[in-house]
Amino acid sequence: MPLLDYPESFCELTRQLRRLPSIGPRGAERIALWMLRSPHAHPKALAEAIHNATQHCQSCEQCGFFSEQKICSLCADETRSGKEFCIVERVTDILPLERTGAFHGRYHALGGKLSPLDGIGPEQLRITELMDRLHVERPSEIILALSGDVEGEATAHYLAEMIAPWSIKITRLAQGLSAGSGVEQADAVTLQRALMNRGDYSL
Repeated sequence: MPLLDYPESFCELTRQLRRLPSIGPRGAERIALWMLRSPHAHPKALAEAIHNATQHCQSCEQCGFFSEQKICSLCADETRSGKEFCIVERVTDILPLERTGAFHGRYHALGGKLSPLDGIGPEQLRITELMDRLHVERPSEIILALSGDVEGEATAHYLAEMIAPWSIKITRLAQGLSAGSGVEQADAVTLQRALMNRGDYSL
């Protein structure tokens, strides 16, 4: 006698859900059950939203951020300064920086960071596009908002060498103690960077 199982249509739904990041077998089953049994699930609207997003969302031709047009709203905003470029690894790094309200220049997402062990070299990143933008837009400062790990450091060093002939000021986000933390919770590398990036506190 065969073991009882969900209908094939339900099993196919869980298989598709398992393709999503961080969704395991049990999680996929719970989501599928909720979609079938909850009056608030609205699976048709969800399916249409997924379809519309995949059809209409694209990468901005300039910075790489999400957009429904060739150029995103940030790049199309003529009130933003073109004198500063903030270079980030991923497009998802742009929003946290933008939400601070402290930066009013232009962004450029590389699409990752150099990682030879993973087969990611300069050709796999949007470095050529960055050089093209520098040639056209001529910013006065490049801000490297890259991670502080080995790959991020290597990427920052590579970009600094590439940009050096342009005689453009190159800065990097300060790294050190996070807000609300103390010296006793910090590791040696964090403390070293906090000391190297210390600011003037004179009254």
